Amino acid sequence: MTADLTKQSRDPQAPKGRPTPKRSEAQTQRRRAVTTAPADRKTAVKRQRETRRADMARQREALNNGDERYLPARDKGPVRRFARNYVDARFCAAEFFLPSAVVILVLTMVRVPALQNIALLLWLLVIVAMVVDSVFLGLRLKKQLAVRFPNEPTRGVVMYGLMRTLQIRKLRLPKPQVKRGAKL
Repeated sequence: MTADLTKQSRDPQAPKGRPTPKRSEAQTQRRRAVTTAPADRKTAVKRQRETRRADMARQREALNNGDERYLPARDKGPVRRFARNYVDARFCAAEFFLPSAVVILVLTMVRVPALQNIALLLWLLVIVAMVVDSVFLGLRLKKQLAVRFPNEPTRGVVMYGLMRTLQIRKLRLPKPQVKRGAKL
């Protein structure tokens, strides 16, 4: 029993395998941390604004080129990347919603009753096409996620993919990394 205690390489009371620092060392570390902070509030706010601006620029760059390290938390991870690629590799009815909505709105402004009736019918067709396409896409994506990532949490990923379909492909962030029709 005593042999086991002598073989122990670290103090069991010490956190993470290192000894607790002496009081004088801890105090100098605290003082050093305090002295690195700016003396006045105006300088602190300015420094904080600059660091936030740099972080946002790095995040914007990551959204443009798909760098996983600096992406926002909602876009990080292999599961989200797969959902983005899955959606980006397909044509979806929902991505044509905004352009078609503009055309339909223009048609409803015209004072010709026949064109207004056609516009109403187009609204119905566009909405039905979006709903049907989204349901089938969601089911297929959920199935693929279960096959490829059985042990990963996939909560909210299908909705993430469906919301991505509503954006025009050229305006999506993070930028699409796969071409249409690519096999995943």
